[in-house]
Amino acid sequence: MEPETAKLFAIAILMGAGTIFPAFAIGWIGSKGAESIGRNPEAAPKIQTAMILAIAFAEAIAIYALVVSLILKFVG
Repeated sequence: MEPETAKLFAIAILMGAGTIFPAFAIGWIGSKGAESIGRNPEAAPKIQTAMILAIAFAEAIAIYALVVSLILKFVG
């Protein structure tokens, strides 16, 4: 395998994993948050705050994967 091909393959794997896993995490956080609000509606504001914060962190992981893949593509 040529080095350029290997580099592009690594970028593809990085972007695939860097988007799929945070997407699963966001879905799981949303599911558990909705389930928690359904069980205890009075706690909805506290649950929503924690849920939104956790979703933002999961989304940051996807952005890091994008940045690293762009660095590999154009700099490495």
